[in-house]
Amino acid sequence: MANTYLTRSKSSPTSDKKGTISFWFKRSKITAEQVIIVSGSGSIDSNIYLNGSNDKLHVYDYQSGAFSFQYITTRVFRDTSAWTHLTVEIDTTLATASDRVKIYINGVRETAFDTSTAPSQNATPLFFTSANPFYIGAYRGSSSYFDGLLSHFHYTDGYAYGASTFGSTDSTTGEWKINTSPSITMGTNGFTILKDGNTITDQSSNSNNFTLGGGTLTSTKDCPSNVYATWNVLNRNISTGIQSGGVANGNTYLATLASNGTYSFGSTLALKGTGKFYMEFKVSQTGTYMGVGIAETDAITTMLNAGAVAKFSDNAKGWSYKHTGYKENGGSQATYGATYTANDYIGLAYNNGTIWFSKNGTWQNSATISEINAGTTTNSAFTGLDTSKDYFIMFDGYNDSMIEMNAGNGWFRTTEISSPNNPTSGDTGAKFKYTVPTGYQPLSTKGLNE
Repeated sequence: MANTYLTRSKSSPTSDKKGTISFWFKRSKITAEQVIIVSGSGSIDSNIYLNGSNDKLHVYDYQSGAFSFQYITTRVFRDTSAWTHLTVEIDTTLATASDRVKIYINGVRETAFDTSTAPSQNATPLFFTSANPFYIGAYRGSSSYFDGLLSHFHYTDGYAYGASTFGSTDSTTGEWKINTSPSITMGTNGFTILKDGNTITDQSSNSNNFTLGGGTLTSTKDCPSNVYATWNVLNRNISTGIQSGGVANGNTYLATLASNGTYSFGSTLALKGTGKFYMEFKVSQTGTYMGVGIAETDAITTMLNAGAVAKFSDNAKGWSYKHTGYKENGGSQATYGATYTANDYIGLAYNNGTIWFSKNGTWQNSATISEINAGTTTNSAFTGLDTSKDYFIMFDGYNDSMIEMNAGNGWFRTTEISSPNNPTSGDTGAKFKYTVPTGYQPLSTKGLNE
C-alpha cells in the first residue's frame, strides 16, 4: 500500500469506550515508520503503527497533551516473508486496568512491553469517537505510509472480541490460521474490508465503505492462508545494494544500486529438493550484469552473511542463467541459451535436482515442455543437484539491475496477468504468464505442501 491510503468518516458510535481492531499484515519494508490505522485531528489521535527506528509495534491514544494509553512491544516485527495477525481488544469500562487494552499477536496475548500505560476507566479513545475520521495505511493520508499487504481488516464498534474470534490454532501444525468468516456484531461504525482481494467496499451489512486516496490498490493471490515467495530484503550478500524505493509491490520488485558493485538477493520461501516448481521473472533492466537462478539454502546463507563472494553462482551450490546467455555454477560459465534484456520474461522449472530456463515462453538449449513434463534431462541447464537440500530463488545484479518476481501471485509490479496459465494440480489458483509444466507448483505455502 505504499503511497496509498484509505479513509472514512464516522457517525455517532454504538460505544465510545469499547471495540475491536483486527487485521492481517505482511511487511515489505523495515526500518521505516509505517502507520496501519489512525484516527484523529489536530494534535490528538489514536494510532497503531510500526516504529521506524526499532520496528516495534506502537498502540496508543493521545489526548490533552498526554497518552491516555500507550503500549510499545518489546518484540520487533522484521519478518517480510510471513503474514502476522494483530488483534487489539479495547474495553475501558472494565474494572481491571490491565484488561482494558489487550493486544494479541497470532492468537497469543502480548505481555512483554517496553512501555505499558493502561487507560483510565471509562476513557474514550479516539478510535471510537465520531469527530475523527479513520485513515488506514498512512498518517492522516500524508506520511508514514504502510508498505506491505493488508487483509481481512475488521473493526467493531461497541463489541470487544479476542483473537480467537478471528483465528484458531491448527491442531496438527500448531500454526495460527485465519477464520475467514468470524461471527461478530459490528455496531454502527463497524466494517470489514480487504477480505476478498483489494475491495474497500464494506463487506459487513453496514455499508461503511472507504475512499481510496493517494494511488491505487492491487489485489494478490498472496494471503494469510497461502503465502507466495517474494524477494527477502534480509537475504542478501551485504547490508547495502538496494536503490531508494528499490523494493516495491509487496517485495516482488527489486532494484540494485546504480554503482559498480554486484549484489545477490534470495527469496523468502525455499523450494524443496524433492519437488517440482515453476516461477517467472520479468527483467525491468539488466544494468551491467544480471543472473537468475537458485542456490542451496545452507551454503548461500553462509556465503551471504559472510559477504564472501559477490555473485551467488560463484558458489559451488549456486546455479544461474545470466543475461549474456551463459549459465554459471561455482564461478564457471558455459554456453547455454539466448541473451535477455529489459522486458524479457524468464521462466525457471525445477524437478528433483534438475533445472531448465525459458525466455519469453521458449525453453532454452532446445528443451521442450514435453521433455520437461516427462522429466527428460538431456537439454536441461543443470542436473545432479542434491535433492536432500532446500533452495532459495536467487538474483544478482550489477549497476542498476531491476527484476520482478511472479511466484504465482499473478502480477508483474502493477500489471496483472490478463490471461493467466494455472498449474494443472495442487495450487491451481496460482497465475502465470506462460504454460506451466504438468505437475509443477508455484513457490507458495500451498505449493510446498503438495
